[in-house]
Amino acid sequence: MLPLCLTPTSIPGLSPVSPQNPLLPQVWWTSASRPRVLWRPQLNSWRGCPAVTGFFKGAIFFPPSEAPGRPQEPRCWSSFLEHSRVPVVTEEVAREALLSFVNSKCCYGSAAAGDLIIQELKPQTLCRYRLETFSESRISEWTFQPFTSHSVDGPHRGTSPRLWDIKVQVPPMFQEDTRKFQVPHSSLVKQCHKCHGRGCYKCSGCHGAGLARCPSCSGAKRRARQPRRCQLCSGSGRRRCSTCSGRGSKTCATCKGEKKLLHFIQLVIMWKNSLFEFVTEHQLDCPAELLAKAKGENLFKDENTMVYPIVDFPLREISLASQRGIAEHSAALGSRARVLQQRQTIELIPLTEVHYWYQGKTSVYYVYGTDHKVYVVDYPERYCCGCTII
Repeated sequence: MLPLCLTPTSIPGLSPVSPQNPLLPQVWWTSASRPRVLWRPQLNSWRGCPAVTGFFKGAIFFPPSEAPGRPQEPRCWSSFLEHSRVPVVTEEVAREALLSFVNSKCCYGSAAAGDLIIQELKPQTLCRYRLETFSESRISEWTFQPFTSHSVDGPHRGTSPRLWDIKVQVPPMFQEDTRKFQVPHSSLVKQCHKCHGRGCYKCSGCHGAGLARCPSCSGAKRRARQPRRCQLCSGSGRRRCSTCSGRGSKTCATCKGEKKLLHFIQLVIMWKNSLFEFVTEHQLDCPAELLAKAKGENLFKDENTMVYPIVDFPLREISLASQRGIAEHSAALGSRARVLQQRQTIELIPLTEVHYWYQGKTSVYYVYGTDHKVYVVDYPERYCCGCTII
């Protein structure tokens, strides 16, 4: 068993989270600069409709309460550690790993990797704790589309269900997705606010005339320094407007020429996978971001609707990381989302510092992960500056 690195950390205090519950019936459009409200239906259009009245009273839609998880079972960490199989990096493995990575780089020569003398191997085993929380959140918003049918699922057909009462198919666990659904019995037909029910509007290119200034003669009927009349416009100085094809008007892009819009409350469901990671500290110069992505040997896996913090792991910093990660996810999600599944894992990541000698100089490189990735900074045989193998 390789030595484990340990640097104790502390758990920051939890700050209270105030639930944020957005008002539902609004039409928001997000631009690159700032959000703004373009339009929303008048409340008096909905008064007296029992189906959607609750949406306009600032109703708060909390996710349903979670059922308590199964009791925490005692774990025997000694058996986990005894059955772990972390590959040991030998001198041959270290050289082959370096050769493989150097050959994959266009500006590094392989002669140095084959001729350098490996003087010492300093192996370590790091622990990586990972917590994944798969959650579902629901919001509602006003939206509209061109009214093309004669069927309107409005309040006269019944009461709109509460957001969390609408049944949907959940995607596979820990796979993020976003879906949108029309809330039943929330539809309303109104005149298009863009064209005021006309289905079209005056062309801005020709101001409704159907003809625009000739681009060749700029309306002069003759081109500059030419006695003959302009051939493009036949001397009239005007051409058919290319914006509206000479019609003088354009079809309304909002209602697509239908003159009316179907407004309804849209349910937006977002499935998100929140991730918390922690890697035990080490005293080597291998970047932490590489170790966070490295492949490791799975030591422990716990998956359930709600997982318990690890409290008795031999490395106390892993136990603290588990407690901190679960607390952070609980505080971040709070009452805004429903937790569907949690998964926590502990992996062992091998890290070896390789000391070598080449042409009178000594240096180091690192072999990390179960797939023997290489990180080297001062490779002796390189043909362009600024390259680093990672």
